[in-house]
Amino acid sequence: MAALGEAAARWAPGLWRRAARAAAAFGGCRFASGSQNPPTFGLLLDIDGVLVRGHQVIPAAREAFRRLVDSQGQLRVPVVFVTNAGNILQCSKAQELSALLGFQVEPDQVILSHSPMKLFSQHHDKRMLVSGQGPLVENARALGFKHVVTVDELRAAFPVLDVVDLQRRPKTTARVSAPTPWKLGSEGDRGIDGLVLCLSQPLPRNEFPAIEGVLLLGEPVRWETSLQLIMDVLLSDGNPGTGLATAPYPHLPVLASNTDLLWMAEAKMPRFGHGTFLLCLEAIYRKVTGRELCYAGLMGKPSLLTYQYAEGLLARQAARRGWAAPIRSLYAVGDNPMSDIYGANLFHQHLQTRREGAARSCASILVCTGVYGPRAPGPAAPSPGGEGPPFHGHRDLGFSPGLLQAAHVVSDVHEAVRLVLGREGWAL
Repeated sequence: MAALGEAAARWAPGLWRRAARAAAAFGGCRFASGSQNPPTFGLLLDIDGVLVRGHQVIPAAREAFRRLVDSQGQLRVPVVFVTNAGNILQCSKAQELSALLGFQVEPDQVILSHSPMKLFSQHHDKRMLVSGQGPLVENARALGFKHVVTVDELRAAFPVLDVVDLQRRPKTTARVSAPTPWKLGSEGDRGIDGLVLCLSQPLPRNEFPAIEGVLLLGEPVRWETSLQLIMDVLLSDGNPGTGLATAPYPHLPVLASNTDLLWMAEAKMPRFGHGTFLLCLEAIYRKVTGRELCYAGLMGKPSLLTYQYAEGLLARQAARRGWAAPIRSLYAVGDNPMSDIYGANLFHQHLQTRREGAARSCASILVCTGVYGPRAPGPAAPSPGGEGPPFHGHRDLGFSPGLLQAAHVVSDVHEAVRLVLGREGWAL
């Protein structure tokens, strides 16, 4: 847990203020007026496993919003939807939720896993390789990145780099240069110092501009292609058509979102998430270089930055509605103990010592309609002998077992909303 706090401070100093300013730049949502006192609380709702399973809405979600939306179709309290998904446009996700839940969800109510990348302006002018699926270029540009290259574009420029799938290997190739000795590591390096690989390098594509960083927005479709080309970019210092005598370290900046190892869809068992892809990339990089892959930014739940960003949006919604009372209490509802509950509890812990901002608490509420179930053991600290449930969180997050314990465990999101309204003294 301490490692996570240190990492957050290292990645983005002053990001709380920047998150508030970025949230203020969005358009607002309309909220219901009436005799009810203005709310001093807000809701952070996960989507997959809480409101929907795949493309099917969970019935309890509609019941929950019957309590949160008035007869004019306006929300009675500020709400943001905080998801670790990222392979969709913000506006498209809002439209999808509107159709499923039966009321108008605005784009500025949706926080995707990579939304906080808007705050990393120091990288926005760099030429970035982007990995994931869906509207990658549109998402990257919406985040502020001006110069992006997709994995498919890089593969088209250097077709001999992607050779795992025999059917996709180029049938003819240009003449290649003589094998280039490629020493991984330098004198004094630990691990595999002195290891030399001889690779046949393709002729350099001098007209292809160098890559200056990597954006990992979500799990790609062809993992072997993305893993290979990302490694090529990192090991060549952004020039995958050439070879370097020494693999550079520190490597190019890598920004990643969504560390979920697993997520819940229609299947009975959880599916691989982007965290699984990151685990593969980290393992390959460590095995090849003897060093650890480092992130210039790591976001999505349970990152503190994501919750700070969400807090800024809730405050902006309340101010736009004209509610003078600050939003003091936050309630985060989720189905994944390692991302939703751990993150909410970590943020609550952070709020107890923070001197700025209005929020004073963030209560975690765990539902049983997704990754977590009453009979499903949650992630726990591995025992010294290697027994017990494995740790499913990201390696950079550290681990504090107490943060996995939800403040409240309920059956579904409807029960969670009833709990919140009751604690706040609102009519059910």
